[in-house]
Order: sequence, then structure tokens, then C-alpha cells
Amino acid sequence: MSAQGRTYSTRRRAIVGAVKTLLETINGTGSFRTNVAEVASRLKFWDEVVDFPTIHIGAGGETREYASGNHRFRFLQLTIRCYVQDEDDVILSLEKLLEDVESVLEDNDPISYTDGDGNTQSTAQTTILSIDTDEGVLEPLGVGEIVAEIRY
Repeated sequence: MSAQGRTYSTRRRAIVGAVKTLLETINGTGSFRTNVAEVASRLKFWDEVVDFPTIHIGAGGETREYASGNHRFRFLQLTIRCYVQDEDDVILSLEKLLEDVESVLEDNDPISYTDGDGNTQSTAQTTILSIDTDEGVLEPLGVGEIVAEIRY
């Protein structure tokens, strides 16, 4: 049996890609409070951030939970780092972006994605574990982070 055909293989890249696509919808219209310039499917260094606001997604640790009936859940931790630049009120700008990201995650739970075999899959649950900011220390730049756990 090939690794791609396994029932319980990791789907990290596919889930990160799906989250990236969802976050790219933050465009300042409707209920969105910000218009995102870039969404990247990996964490980047500060010197790589050119356009603001920008969002970088990093896949972290993944754990397993084994249940009866040979059923397994995967828990993938995502770090979603948000960068803003604002000369007037960087904390408010960062809060607006974090609120938009949180809304996207909550409004699209479960998340649909395509696995390595081209099959449409769905996550079981998205849980936001923490939201943190730099509290304006880097003003006029601001950075915030959402850590989420995706169960699939």
C-alpha cells in the first residue's frame, strides 16, 4: 500500500493550503475589517515581510489520539502570525486583523480540503488555543499570533 493511499496519513500541507485559501478572502468588504495584502503558507522572518497587513501560517506539532474501532484522530497545531503597520493606532489595526482571522476560522469549521489523492476531505474541529500580540512594542509595526488546533 502506498503512503498516499493510507487512511490515516498526515494531511498537513493540504490543511495549511485550505486555511491559506480561506484567509485570502479577508478583503475589507462585508464583515471584514481589514484587507490583507499577502497570505503565505509558511512562517517568514520579519525581513521578508514587505506588504502589510500580511498573514503567515506555520504547521506545528501533530499528535494522534487512538480510539476504539481502530479510529484515529490527528491534531495539527497551526501558528497564524499576523503583521500590520500603522502610524496612528497599531494595536487597533492588529486587533481588527486578528478578529478577521478568528472569524474566518470559526465561520469555516469544519474546513474542507483536498488530500494528496485528490479526494475532498473535511476536518472535524478547529479550536483556537491562544491569541497573543506584541501590545505595541514594535510600533508602528505590530505582530500578533493565533495558535489553533485542527482535529481531523
